[in-house]
Amino acid sequence: MTTQEEQTRAGLRFPAGFAWGAATSAYQIEGAVTEDGRGASIWDTFTKTPGRILNAHHADVAIDHYHRFRDDVRIMADLGLSAYRFSVSWPRVQPSGSGRINAKGLDFYKKLTDELLRNGIDPWLTLYHWDLPQELEDQGGWPNRDTAYRFAEYAAAVHEALKDHVHTFSTVNEPWCAAFLGYASGEHAPGRREPQNAIRGAHHLNLAHGLAVQAMAARRVGGCVNLYAVDPATDSVADLDAARRIDGLQNRFFLDALLLGTYPEDVLADLPVEIDFIEPGDMKIISAPIDVLLVNYYSRFTVSGAPGGRASAAAAPTDSASPWVGSEQVSFVNGGRPVTAMGWEIDESGLVEILTRVARDYPPIAMVVSENGAAFDDVLVDGRVHDRERQAYVEAHLGACKEAIDSGVPLEGYFAWSLMDNFEWAWGYGKRFGLVHVDFETQERLLKDSALWYSEIIRQNRRHEPTDS
Repeated sequence: MTTQEEQTRAGLRFPAGFAWGAATSAYQIEGAVTEDGRGASIWDTFTKTPGRILNAHHADVAIDHYHRFRDDVRIMADLGLSAYRFSVSWPRVQPSGSGRINAKGLDFYKKLTDELLRNGIDPWLTLYHWDLPQELEDQGGWPNRDTAYRFAEYAAAVHEALKDHVHTFSTVNEPWCAAFLGYASGEHAPGRREPQNAIRGAHHLNLAHGLAVQAMAARRVGGCVNLYAVDPATDSVADLDAARRIDGLQNRFFLDALLLGTYPEDVLADLPVEIDFIEPGDMKIISAPIDVLLVNYYSRFTVSGAPGGRASAAAAPTDSASPWVGSEQVSFVNGGRPVTAMGWEIDESGLVEILTRVARDYPPIAMVVSENGAAFDDVLVDGRVHDRERQAYVEAHLGACKEAIDSGVPLEGYFAWSLMDNFEWAWGYGKRFGLVHVDFETQERLLKDSALWYSEIIRQNRRHEPTDS
């Protein structure tokens, strides 16, 4: 080990009990889309629609986690993970999205969580990571208020089955993406371009969160939001207003709802829709007390009110519209930072900014960084992936976590995205986020250099933790 490596690892010392994790989602890794009674999801339909996914890829097999989960848990154990964040496939557990529960579907997650616990890994369960049962979409999807109530019933069933296996449940992963990429831009399933319904969907996703919190009465429950630091390109009035708008729809629309029980008045004023879908009592339900806020962070936005920039932070791989309902005129510009293979700017200071902002501006709440990672153009050479860029990315963002903790932020864990290369939504298998390389033809797993480095950081930290006697 070089002196520089020793200094790096010495600087990344975290409090005892800090959760060292990695994350995945069901549709991106499981495969087995027709096995053991699983119903169809909107992503099954979307991926089979021509032109929706780069190279016409789909996730019928994905990385075959459904059949290889024990091997994958062994990889987690070998890495030294203390926690693993995964999602449950709603159509695997409840094929039609209502009514009958599929016992075989629940049994898979019982076996998965048992295996995690046997290996000393804490399961962090996410109830929804975008795979809505197709039958519910046929009835209107998230713009239909009834979907939120169906979600609460599903949440209660999962909680009842797995409450003895899982300590921390979270509700909806990144409701911004589910609403605005699914129903405004059309980049994600179900591929609709209906701005008014995107706003309705966003509210109903928030409502689903609150109803699920109430239905589960879990020991520890959280909500998950994807947050971005947002900068104006200049200090012009137009650019400052652009930053306010994007910050409002991306960050405050969800943070204020979950933690304050309100929607920001300026954001509602930006929206070109009649706000007739918020019913009495909704905001109280949405802001039902939670125990932990899961924060997904990847990048910083630089925006302008002047024309000429991109319609979003990075180009989509397929034809799509703007997701920024009411602010379609805002341009995204290059802030002068290095970018990942997704075109996302790398800026760890934005993570410090986001975490300290939540701690400062909202009621006290424990937090974890529930997703953080980067896609790069990995190259497999002589049985190794020397992904120095990914290692540097994770190292910088762990440093940001440490800085936030040292400033008083109650940050309790970090989950790298992603544990393994997988199906990257509209990009198909064209972008790799994993710490673990996956050969999509053979399903062979291989630890990248970043995984080995992360494992050593975990080992150095966990060796100082007290052990049960």
